[in-house]
Amino acid sequence: MTDGQRAAHPTGLRERKKRRTRDALLHAALDLFTTQGYDETTVDEIVDAVEVSQRTFFRYFASKEEAAFAIQEMLESRFLSELRRRPAAEAPFEALRNAVVRAWNSIDETIEEIVSVELHLRTYRMIESTPSLLAVHLRRCMDLENQIALLIAGREGLDMDEDPRPRVAVAAFCGVMRVTGQLWGRGRDGDVDSLRALTEAYLDQLGPALAGDWRADAGPA
Repeated sequence: MTDGQRAAHPTGLRERKKRRTRDALLHAALDLFTTQGYDETTVDEIVDAVEVSQRTFFRYFASKEEAAFAIQEMLESRFLSELRRRPAAEAPFEALRNAVVRAWNSIDETIEEIVSVELHLRTYRMIESTPSLLAVHLRRCMDLENQIALLIAGREGLDMDEDPRPRVAVAAFCGVMRVTGQLWGRGRDGDVDSLRALTEAYLDQLGPALAGDWRADAGPA
């Protein structure tokens, strides 16, 4: 083993220990939030569950709110990374759809490294039913929409101040994502496959829903 390898080994152990501590705090926080309520849960209760200090909690999370949205932040980052990797030849909606499907394909790995999909589902329901968190959730959605629109505009070589299409397309896409998320959160079948199938089915209806005269249809698709 070289001197460089010997020096790197303790660092790797320290980083793994930090990650385990952060993951344990996050799991404890989400479990408490979803069983006894977000507002009712204190930082003291979270750190007691993991047997660490408040100082340790705030080393990893600026607040309870940051912990509540930590998994969502991971998933959003994964989606944005997938969107940046989509081939330039793909049309905007095609790139968005493919990026979100690929992101959902890796959700098991992304989430279950820390929490179960069942706990993530409970967390989603908790956010939607907690007024203070729902307000934050809506603000985060607006920020995410702007990031996505900027990416789409950049892919297409457009100026969003001059061309409204990136914002309009992303608003429609994010609207579908919010609807499918709500439906998934309310359903009994809270696994990843059901979320993926629901997302794909609704995204596939986005084009037909925006085109043509609905009154000419015999009924909903």
